Amino acid sequence: MEYALKTDGITKIYGKHTVVDHVDMHVKKGAIYGFIGKNGAGKTTFMRMVAGLAAPAAGSIELFGSEELEKQRQRLGTLIEQPGLYGGLTARDNLEVVRRSLGITRKHAVDEMLEFVGLSHAGKKKVRNFSMGMKQRLGIAIALFRNPDFLILDEPINGLDPEGIKEVRDLLSKLNKEKQITILISSHILGELSKIATSYGVIKEGALIEEFEAEELRHRCRRCVKFVVDDAQRALAILEEKCHITGYDVPGKEVIRVFDRLDSSWEMNRELIAEGIRLKECYLAGQDLEGYFMDLLGGTSDV
Repeated sequence: MEYALKTDGITKIYGKHTVVDHVDMHVKKGAIYGFIGKNGAGKTTFMRMVAGLAAPAAGSIELFGSEELEKQRQRLGTLIEQPGLYGGLTARDNLEVVRRSLGITRKHAVDEMLEFVGLSHAGKKKVRNFSMGMKQRLGIAIALFRNPDFLILDEPINGLDPEGIKEVRDLLSKLNKEKQITILISSHILGELSKIATSYGVIKEGALIEEFEAEELRHRCRRCVKFVVDDAQRALAILEEKCHITGYDVPGKEVIRVFDRLDSSWEMNRELIAEGIRLKECYLAGQDLEGYFMDLLGGTSDV
């Protein structure tokens, strides 16, 4: 398996607070990897360490199978937090500053990049007057200027209107398919992320709790009977023994989702109650991406 990014136990500590806690991440070459977690979970700090903007307290990072990070980071394009743009300049002038700072002699590179990100029409309009979507596309253009093999984007669609979201989403799909660029992207807009992501990593309180492929996520979000109980592990043992269930998962300490025997929920209810399980909720569900991650991360919408 070829990985664009592989980390082993990467950790970041500020004072007495562990912000990133022994994260082992695996981003396959050519993937669009959706990085999901609540605010403050450690997403941005992790991305900063990969990009070389912060130093880990422990652990190792491999880029394209190598720990020679100074060399391999030349293959990265990053947009972490807000793009560094000059508001009093045009999009063209902003890219000219980048072209010259990188020592790129080909002057047509600016026009080509403006065309690629859909900003060739911006003309003499100052960046301070751009929409949020236009600013994000210009930030992505700056990240792309070195023709990276791997793009790291922190919340690139946050705060955009639906049209802006679609523009950025279409651009990222184009980069991935036409240029084979691997993308690591964090986003709060899970429904949009699910339209382009090929794999996912979920971070909670600094720890990466799961990694899975998009196909696995679709499997997990299918129709089910959802039980909310006082003790999921004990309830699961009862359901396996008494009701012979085989298709299920346990996304939380109090949650069980059963994917088979959906027409026998009454029997499952009866057995749980007979064995003294406190049954808080039981209902037929078919989760969307957001609902699934709410269960996984603990039930608030701040993802």
